[in-house]
Amino acid sequence: MRAPDFWQNPPDHPGLAAWLLSPLGVLYAAATARRLAHMGYRATVPVICVGNLTVGGTGKTPTVIALIERLAERGIMVAVVTRGHGGRLAGPLQVDERAHSAADVGDEPLLLSAFAPTFVARDRASGVRLAEASGAGAILLDDGHQNPSVTKTLSLVVIDAASGFGNARCLPAGPLREPVALGLARADLTLSIGPPEAQAAFRHQWGHALTAPHLTGDLAPLATGMDWRGLRALAFAGIGRPAKFFATLADQGATLCKTVALDDHQPLRVALMQRLERDAGALGAQLVTTEKDAVRLPISFRPRVLTLPVRLTLDAPAALDATLDRIGL
Repeated sequence: MRAPDFWQNPPDHPGLAAWLLSPLGVLYAAATARRLAHMGYRATVPVICVGNLTVGGTGKTPTVIALIERLAERGIMVAVVTRGHGGRLAGPLQVDERAHSAADVGDEPLLLSAFAPTFVARDRASGVRLAEASGAGAILLDDGHQNPSVTKTLSLVVIDAASGFGNARCLPAGPLREPVALGLARADLTLSIGPPEAQAAFRHQWGHALTAPHLTGDLAPLATGMDWRGLRALAFAGIGRPAKFFATLADQGATLCKTVALDDHQPLRVALMQRLERDAGALGAQLVTTEKDAVRLPISFRPRVLTLPVRLTLDAPAALDATLDRIGL
């Protein structure tokens, strides 16, 4: 489902719908707190959790990729453990990009498997055990901040700087999975992702709530040699915040003839792709999508759709490096 507009209302003026739904948000927060009271499996290697406090895209996947690359520079063999949202297989299993599809394991695990051994498990503890057995020197737990089944060595909370914590209400009254103060109290690091103006607004509104060291960064297109200037594009995306992708593509100089915002993780079936291709043809435009959407494309369409990959760049990574030193990585 699409996030309702009132989720982004100011916390002091959340709107009538948020007020009416607030009792359900209180119940949701209480259920999360009860679940978090349980003790989790303690792995024999460091476990770094990359999570967030809100639903929707905050940049967790680029953050996981950045951590894989940073730990590889330190000589650490990393494995990723993830739930496999959108996939039909419960696991635990290791993702094989030659044998598995996004329908099997989800789009994010399929993408991450190109960077590090990736394990899908609805039961995160069983996935961590399988990753340990593979010989991993560290485990990245993707999207597990509200999951108590595994004890974390380090918890990194990722935040979209432009959206912050929305109206500061819990689901369904707002975008939060748990109250801000409780979620940030378990964070060892916070990372807000966005351009300087969004970072400044985020610090102004939420800086007082950040008790852990605060990293900042932004997503930048990966240098692939592709010249996007003047390209007529029909851009489509089924990610948490498609508008961010469209803005990035426009910033590269592409002419956006049409944009299509799909639901997060929406299947890219042949009929949908044929319709998009017809629309692109009528506009004299090229189909362009995100790296995460590309893994869901039907095989026949993969050569016909361009991809704009992005990577996370940290503004000042010293706090991250110091934290990795502290946990022995």
